[in-house]
Amino acid sequence: MRIGVQLQPQHFTEYQQLRDAVAKLEELGVDVVYNWDHFFPLSGDPDGTHLECWTMLAAWAEQTSRVEIGALVTCNSYRNPDLLADMARTVDHISNGRLILGIGSGWFQRDYDEYGYEFGTAGSRLDDLATALPRITERWAKLNPKPTRDIPILIGGGGEKKTLPLVAQYASVWHYFVDLETYRHKSAVLADACAKIGRDPKQIAHNVAIPRGSSVEEAIAFADVLVAEGATEFTAELAAPEFDYTVIEALLRWRDAQ
Repeated sequence: MRIGVQLQPQHFTEYQQLRDAVAKLEELGVDVVYNWDHFFPLSGDPDGTHLECWTMLAAWAEQTSRVEIGALVTCNSYRNPDLLADMARTVDHISNGRLILGIGSGWFQRDYDEYGYEFGTAGSRLDDLATALPRITERWAKLNPKPTRDIPILIGGGGEKKTLPLVAQYASVWHYFVDLETYRHKSAVLADACAKIGRDPKQIAHNVAIPRGSSVEEAIAFADVLVAEGATEFTAELAAPEFDYTVIEALLRWRDAQ
């Protein structure tokens, strides 16, 4: 059982606040610290403070010594897949093997419009992701030095025709926002996709987001229900300016009592 935290890279006063939060999360015993891959805030003031994903991950890799790090999730559209593979390999080395490559097809249109990327359609972006994933893994095999380990790939999403088959083929971790019934259904679809390619679905960890705004009691109740169904990692949010660790600390106590 693992507890992750998505530290939102938005609405801070100065970067030191985010750096201190990462240090605090590692000290508390969190298993993974994630950021996200966007160029503008996703909530609150749309023009508030915000920083880029991968340069931040490199800083976290140098700053920390135990906790795993990654994006929840990288947008495939923003970088050439071979370049992304090299970036991930580099952060993997800086962190001494603690990077998780979280990746998805992208969805936030403002990022695309303002930075000059073609938005396309949900289908075309998923097709691009399907093309990118083998390029990423092939590039890792060619790089010198190679990654320090088989870098775990986390894929976010629940689309049944394209996303979950990609999870079955490439992912070590599947991330999604679910309630109980949705989780049961999507897990069954993923298991079926694994069966079609001869993969054991138990090889894929299930990362579930703690519902935004949950109290301690609600978060623990949610985790109790989902872990009984097969979830193996829960990810809570941490946001400026409050940086409220209450739910995270409760989840860590819950994890340690399992």
